[in-house]
Amino acid sequence: MNANLFARLRPALAADPARPVMNWRGSWITAGEILDRAGRIAAHLRDLGLEPGDRIAVQVEKSPENVALYLGALQAGAIYLPLNTGYTLSELDYFIGDAEPRVIVCDPAKEPGLAPIAEKAGARLTTLDAEGRGRLADGADAAGPAPEISAATDDDIAAILYTSGTTGRSKGAMLSHGNLWSNARALIEAWEFTADDVLIHALPIFHTHGLFVALNVTFATGARLHFLPKFDADEVLRLMPESTVMMGVPTFYSRLLAHPGLTREATSRMRLFISGSAPLLAETHRAFTDRTGQAILERYGMTETGMNISNPLHGERRPGAVGLPLPGVEVRITDDEGRPLPPGETGNIEIRGPNVFKGYWRMPEKTASEFRPDGFFITGDLGTMSEDGYFTIVGRAKDLIISGGYNVYPKEVEDVLNALPGVAESAVIGVPHADFGEAVVAAIVLEPGADATEIEDAVRAATGESLAAYKRPKKIVFTDAFPRNTMGKVQKNLLRETCRDLFSDPT
Repeated sequence: MNANLFARLRPALAADPARPVMNWRGSWITAGEILDRAGRIAAHLRDLGLEPGDRIAVQVEKSPENVALYLGALQAGAIYLPLNTGYTLSELDYFIGDAEPRVIVCDPAKEPGLAPIAEKAGARLTTLDAEGRGRLADGADAAGPAPEISAATDDDIAAILYTSGTTGRSKGAMLSHGNLWSNARALIEAWEFTADDVLIHALPIFHTHGLFVALNVTFATGARLHFLPKFDADEVLRLMPESTVMMGVPTFYSRLLAHPGLTREATSRMRLFISGSAPLLAETHRAFTDRTGQAILERYGMTETGMNISNPLHGERRPGAVGLPLPGVEVRITDDEGRPLPPGETGNIEIRGPNVFKGYWRMPEKTASEFRPDGFFITGDLGTMSEDGYFTIVGRAKDLIISGGYNVYPKEVEDVLNALPGVAESAVIGVPHADFGEAVVAAIVLEPGADATEIEDAVRAATGESLAAYKRPKKIVFTDAFPRNTMGKVQKNLLRETCRDLFSDPT
């Protein structure tokens, strides 16, 4: 049997080609149209020289053509590399240089800056804009018959997603066809997805949540989706009477709570609200239940594993907890030596299952260091397990910040700040924020004689030029010295405690 993810997603779409499956800006696109477009793009990618196993890097805006590109890349046997649309050229230079894609797809406006990066990597550069136009679309229009679905095994790599760590450079997590398919099946079972569901999709599709969770589950079941360019509370509320499920990040729910239209009547047809990618504040969970009568289902996942844990569809959805392990996934809490800890004790969250990635791209030593001898993956997150099996995330051992659902690696931001004249030292932390889950805060110790106002302006200019928007500090605080332990290490936990009320009123 062909284990290619596209071969597994295709049957539900091909069962009824005339079935409308994707609503984009008020027009429905049929299953047959999506499959036809994916096939044409697969054929065009072959024309561009893409062979099975080659990487294709994609930094384009959300659109149905982008979805067809994802499916077409799978059909052609390529390894799909989605890149955040907010990445700067310096960030792209690293990712592309490391992954060495055969083809790069970008927005036409970004082509001049990316052209030398593509040339250096020996990659073909083509374009696709937010309206689905560009040289890639033109090539697909002129392409010949769609190729056969490229053969793949469960262990063959389907995608590489770059994720931040706590030391060293960003790592490319290699996700196999089997990883992605097993996770889709587990979620379909846990959340009881069927062809009768209609999903509100307002997430980006360069991220595990919007790309793999939302699209793979929808296509595998033959469900439909309202495909929104971005989150808009007015539009989401308008679509609720004709929808059944919404997948979102905590920001979505805090913004809906700020909207007067969020009522029990408005949400009465919806069967499920799902939240992930960042911690959902217990207060947000309770406020949403009070307003709508519906409890948000929070789940826990990460780039390397897809989804691992979910609050139950039937049963208590516990505020502040991420729930119970998904079908086929093993989760344990351990000490630093990998020994399991009893319920109630805080320790490392470790995962084992068919969803766990195959390793980091071209980093075998790093891969080996992240796994226990018995195959459990060390997530770097800290958590507890209750007596009845519910897991709660209490922090990250590696100081990773998750803001608005995106990972922020503190050292990357600190390197930019520490290079500025007048900055003696910096420490970047995540602080609770009702809208973003966590907000990036930069604490700075000034050099003697430096002016805080000038440094603040310099920080905003430097980070605006070199970092994606979600990585930039939302607030800057100045201090005479950082708290340190006996070994001289900055105690970021104490800094976070000092700054925890900075965003108590995010408005």
